Amino acid sequence: MGKCRGLRTARKLPSHWRDQKWHNKKYKKAHLGTALKTNPFEGASHAKRILLGKVGVEAKQLNSAIRKCVRVQLIKNGQRITAFVPDHGCLNVIEENDEVLVAGVGRKGHAVGDIPGVRFKVVKVASVSLLALYKGKKERPRS
Repeated sequence: MGKCRGLRTARKLPSHWRDQKWHNKKYKKAHLGTALKTNPFEGASHAKRILLGKVGVEAKQLNSAIRKCVRVQLIKNGQRITAFVPDHGCLNVIEENDEVLVAGVGRKGHAVGDIPGVRFKVVKVASVSLLALYKGKKERPRS
């Protein structure tokens, strides 16, 4: 069945376009609202979390490495996720029960590279940049 053609189709065409929009995957994801419900951040770009423990995640096939990750629990809704810790020595800077700021890794909710199921990364620890702590430019605040 194709597009409406001929005379007297001026009313039919816009309604047909409106219906066909819902067959577009990106449009549907943006306008249904279910993407926000499944996202642990609930639409926010970053979220504060409390660190529960350190975890080593094995890389996917062909790469034999243990990626340094942490288990964290969101403060506002209690959901638990695994977040990646960038750089080699950054895991030594993080301690249990720290408050960390977590952001998406960069593929809009998908895992990146060879780390299966890890969609988030640690950005800040105790309100200080993780990279600044690692490089020694800043110190942890006294609590």
